[in-house]
Amino acid sequence: MIFRILEDQLAQKSRETKDADRRFMQLALMLGRRGQGRTWPNPAVGAVVVRDGVIVGRGWTQPGGRPHAEPEALRRAGEAAQGATLYVTLEPCSHVGKSPPCVDAIIAAGIARVVSAIEDPNPEVAGQGHAKLRAAGIKVDVGLGAEEAARDHAGHFRRVRDKRPHVILKLAVSPDDKIAAAGHTPVAITGEAARTQVHLLRAQCDAILVGIGTVLADDPLLTCRLPGMEARSPVRVVLDRALRIPGTSRLVHSARETPLWVVTSELAEAAAAMKLGAAGAQVIRVATTTSPPGLDVLAVLHALAARGRGRARSIAAIGNHAVAGLEGSC
Repeated sequence: MIFRILEDQLAQKSRETKDADRRFMQLALMLGRRGQGRTWPNPAVGAVVVRDGVIVGRGWTQPGGRPHAEPEALRRAGEAAQGATLYVTLEPCSHVGKSPPCVDAIIAAGIARVVSAIEDPNPEVAGQGHAKLRAAGIKVDVGLGAEEAARDHAGHFRRVRDKRPHVILKLAVSPDDKIAAAGHTPVAITGEAARTQVHLLRAQCDAILVGIGTVLADDPLLTCRLPGMEARSPVRVVLDRALRIPGTSRLVHSARETPLWVVTSELAEAAAAMKLGAAGAQVIRVATTTSPPGLDVLAVLHALAARGRGRARSIAAIGNHAVAGLEGSC
């Protein structure tokens, strides 16, 4: 009977620990999302320090990618980090970059256990962070919240593995699969709630991409216009094979306030490119395809990933069915 009671108590404690782990990892994931769209060239990570069931420190990757989430959480925890558990949405870095390795800070703080959502595919980390923590006597559990973490870090993973950004396609489609009225006449398909979500998506992405057809038809601004979040507007990217973008467009006029990248063919006129450059836009030349005629899809994506130290990790592609293929309206 005594052994049965002990078994039940251990099982209850195990369930409570697992429930607590899930709650704290969910908080770390939520914190990490605060940095999405602002932390390039580093991933947007969240971290939580917990001691005896009490949160003693929280952190997320700061704008510009530094400080990292783990040192931020440890700084806030202070001496309370000794013997505590650290929940983090991505494997802590173990290499020396522009800041010291996060694993060194974790070890120095006296953390007893690390719960890491997922391994970092970056070759400079790739399991070495977890290994170094274990070698220091820290218990490391990996995999809790991995599915959500993989979605949150999709831009980072795609850039590391495929050398291109992660593309999110946004389309407004009616129940009968239409995106406009007859004759391509614009018509409102969504409502205020959807528009708010669209602007939030812009704030969470590194770049927003449209084809020249959308620019000529709608003269969009493509900024984030949620109250207090205007500064989180992404880089605006226009696919424009022949550099038809008007100098009078709102995109060009605002190029010095919010970055504008115009992707064009290697044969586009130099004079038009110079005018765009003088207005503050950056012109990126890539290869073209002949069948169908347009910009080469992979060339576009690789060029965007390489631009600005990998700034474009996640891209919201917005427009019509042609932009869905990243080629037809180029």
